Amino acid sequence: MTTILLIDDDRRHSELLKTYLGRFGIDLVCAPDADTGLARLESAEPDLLLLDVMLPRRDGFEICREVRRKSSIPIVMLTARDDVIDRVSGLELGADDYVCKPFEPRELVARIQSVLRRAEARAEAGGGRRQLDFDGLRIQLDARTVSVDGAPVELTSMEFDLLGVLARNAGRKMSRDEIQAELRGIDASLLTRAVDIAVSRLRHKIGDTGKPARFIQTVWGHGYAFVGRPAADDA
Repeated sequence: MTTILLIDDDRRHSELLKTYLGRFGIDLVCAPDADTGLARLESAEPDLLLLDVMLPRRDGFEICREVRRKSSIPIVMLTARDDVIDRVSGLELGADDYVCKPFEPRELVARIQSVLRRAEARAEAGGGRRQLDFDGLRIQLDARTVSVDGAPVELTSMEFDLLGVLARNAGRKMSRDEIQAELRGIDASLLTRAVDIAVSRLRHKIGDTGKPARFIQTVWGHGYAFVGRPAADDA
């Protein structure tokens, strides 16, 4: 049975979701606030986190940021605000998908299943390889960590996934449509914008702002290409 943690202060809504998701073999653990939710995240060891944005005292964005500092658990955010900037902000903080209220419960189940499939695919990515090594860059796939010239770099979940997609396709030009296929599950129009934002932030975080590009090259009118040189041992 899949276990999901829901942090939402609407207790009636939480109980209705718990009953509905139970029909699909999903055990929903509910928490009404941030502190309770973070404690249950440790004790219940859920497979996915459902996180409402509008919470008392600490909102979903703050909780998402805190969870991402220590966990790569898939996160789906729930919100009554249908604002593109809010959704992109959630993705940039490390959310895997974003569902706007009101929503059909069956749509939520489909989104959850999609995110879990993507998480499983990421875990299997690289044909069993635990890390990708390039000149000055190391990507540890299982630990989901990145270092540049030996120094750790903190990335959001989306930034890490995007870097992994590009690095696994090193030397190949990738269109935004191809990147969307790798990171499927998020609205295409939203994802296109989020990819561009993530690439820009990635470059700053990994020190790739000069010319020519050290790791990520823009292919004008097309997309991006990873141009990092293989590490000496892999050359």
